[in-house]
Amino acid sequence: MSDSHVVATIIIDGVLPFELAVTAEVFGIDRSDLSDPWYTWKLCSAGRPNVQTAAGFGIRAPFGLDQLDTADTIIVAPTIHRTYPRRYLQALRTAHARGARIVSLCSGAFVLAEAGLLDGRKATTHWNHLVEFRALYPHIDIDSAVLYVDDGSVLTSAGTAAGIDLCLHIVRCDLGAEIANQVARRMVVAPHRDGGQAQYVEHPIDADDNRDLLAGTLQWIETNLATDISVEGLASRTAMSPRTFARRFRAVTGTTPHHWIVNQRLAFAQRLLETTDMSVELVAADSGFGTSTNLRLHFQRTMKTTPTRYRTTFRLRQPGEGPGGAGSAIGRSETGARPQANRSQY
Repeated sequence: MSDSHVVATIIIDGVLPFELAVTAEVFGIDRSDLSDPWYTWKLCSAGRPNVQTAAGFGIRAPFGLDQLDTADTIIVAPTIHRTYPRRYLQALRTAHARGARIVSLCSGAFVLAEAGLLDGRKATTHWNHLVEFRALYPHIDIDSAVLYVDDGSVLTSAGTAAGIDLCLHIVRCDLGAEIANQVARRMVVAPHRDGGQAQYVEHPIDADDNRDLLAGTLQWIETNLATDISVEGLASRTAMSPRTFARRFRAVTGTTPHHWIVNQRLAFAQRLLETTDMSVELVAADSGFGTSTNLRLHFQRTMKTTPTRYRTTFRLRQPGEGPGGAGSAIGRSETGARPQANRSQY
């Protein structure tokens, strides 16, 4: 597979199998029907080839640490242990120095911290390990409220299933939102979850009731993004005061109504830019940003690029027509007609 982006997942004894399986699911399954070539995934051991998982069964890794010399992205799978081979840590430092993207899932952040790769950076890890992490590495800016942190060349995720969020984020950055959404659909997970770990650490007594109560409102928002949406109007739809609505909305989604709506509008705008020839002005109107200036402002603030540059990078093409544009070395898909405005990305 020529020009394929190589993803190496590194494991040692005590590896947690769920997070390892996430990397295999996202990067290891051939999805060249979505983007050709797809990633090349390599399972590597930082020690002996036969690795014992935390669940008690063994895995044989066909590759070793030498693969870190050429891998484009290196994912550190979490382990129950807190001591790591010195050559493992040095291999991570060397790979980072040459420009590889380094990723940790869950408690894999301990490995990156021990290697010195989180010094001066913001990071996250599983909420259950925060006290231990802060005691061991008080100089690292650990964020307990997010699902993952993208700090450029070093990325970290929170606990367990947040590894899915981060891996899909990587696909979204590499190949665009539409392909990441298609991968998420095949995995039967949300393409993007708003909020952070706090919604899982703290469980309001009426959380389930809130979710049922707000389900119709969330669906309504997703199908009416182009309309003027206010907290007051949403609260009225659910027969709540604005303050009660905002509190219950955060309990369910982990974020504010405004932030959630902006993210939905951005996701829909990305899809329109990737799959249609609509002008930036029409994309802004259909996604609810109103003006192209407002759309550009949110794109620059959130994705550090412009809508036009995003389209150039991730414009979807028929398989065989060549790469998706500058900066999209591995992205391809199909060109679609203008979708019905304001349909949910899900």
